[in-house]
Amino acid sequence: MSPHAPLSGGVGADRGDLTWVDLVWYEGRIEHWIRFGAPVAEHILDRRRRRLGFAPGSVFAFVRWQAGDRGTVASRIVIVQTVDAGSAYATTPGVHPGGRLLLRIAGWPRVQRVLAAIDAIERLELEAREVAPDHWRQVHNRLSARAEPEPYTPLRHRAWRQRCELGAP
Repeated sequence: MSPHAPLSGGVGADRGDLTWVDLVWYEGRIEHWIRFGAPVAEHILDRRRRRLGFAPGSVFAFVRWQAGDRGTVASRIVIVQTVDAGSAYATTPGVHPGGRLLLRIAGWPRVQRVLAAIDAIERLELEAREVAPDHWRQVHNRLSARAEPEPYTPLRHRAWRQRCELGAP
């Protein structure tokens, strides 16, 4: 199926400004899921596949995991900020057309560390999709350097929100 094929039957399926994410679920073999984010449209392809649409400027985490006969073969997580139509973007499998990559990590132990960082943010009763994009870049850079990411704090979040209010994200 072409990622640009027209969709029918989904909420908002006719909106060309959305970034679409392909989700797949074959229990224990191939599992692609959204860890956080707020889709504005959904199109169910069949009982194992669906597509979610995200509005420009949205942030979401997309996990891709695959197993073989002897366990995990591949695991990846990307945190993507969607862009406006006509803006530059990076491509990543399963995300159409693409977006601004804030974090891209491969390997199950490192993916688990990203998931733990997301859990820590949610324990602060913050929405992970509303966290400063710089935090996700920092997590990416620290994990890539085999270092411990800096924790996200309510003070840092408040500073981010104030920057946004001033129009200087």
